[in-house]
Amino acid sequence: MIDELDEALRELLIRELPIKNNEVDIAFDQPKRDWSARLSRPTINLYLHDIRENVKLRREQRPYELERNSKAVVQQRQPMRVDLHYLLTTWAAAPEDEHRLLARALMTLMRYPEFPGDLLPEGLQDQPIPIPLKVAQSDTLDKPSDLWSVLDNQQRPGLVLIATLSFSAYPSVVKPLTRSAEVRTGPSDNPAAGHGYISISGMVKSKKPLVNLGLKLLERDLAIQLQPNGEFGIRNLQPGDYTLEITADGRKTVQHKLTVPARSYDVEL
Repeated sequence: MIDELDEALRELLIRELPIKNNEVDIAFDQPKRDWSARLSRPTINLYLHDIRENVKLRREQRPYELERNSKAVVQQRQPMRVDLHYLLTTWAAAPEDEHRLLARALMTLMRYPEFPGDLLPEGLQDQPIPIPLKVAQSDTLDKPSDLWSVLDNQQRPGLVLIATLSFSAYPSVVKPLTRSAEVRTGPSDNPAAGHGYISISGMVKSKKPLVNLGLKLLERDLAIQLQPNGEFGIRNLQPGDYTLEITADGRKTVQHKLTVPARSYDVEL
């Protein structure tokens, strides 16, 4: 994924600077002394020097998302938002050429607070949100001289570019949709002496849109709350037969027999 972002950044700079006829090289090397000594033409170098979680974007709610359909529940852990810190430097024979190239790179990246979608490779197409880009805003490189001393090279001006990627390290878990649950209360040494209650869930389905859909459990004279997708739930039922009354604007009132427990509680209209 990181290597694909490298190539996407290369394509962005080539297109937007623009770079024609390979007049400028784009590299991702450590800018060490021996590397810079071998350069033979103008070069933009993007050195990935730091990777860390963006804790400000960490979600505080449950660590996973649930997506339900009529047959299954898909559980997916929330992705981790990670900042990739690049040090962008320019290299040329004359300082004025380096500064000119640095200014062009800065103005190019300032135009894109988010990475343009048309340049995203296939491996980055599934990012849950657009990839944020921040340039010259880093507070993580307080002492650039420390970095250059480790690289054993002379310090030069550079821009810190931060791209934030979403990393999902866990595969999705698909589980069958549970439509009923039973809760029993009673003495632990004699469960049969206790009382059981069954909660069920189902869905009202229709090929045509239903306006002001209503659902009522006649045996209890109980109005059942419906979700926008037609899903409903009923708690604390005893085993047996029940009647659901279904109403909707412009449609005839329908009564549907319901048996608890059952494999499905969906209602087809």
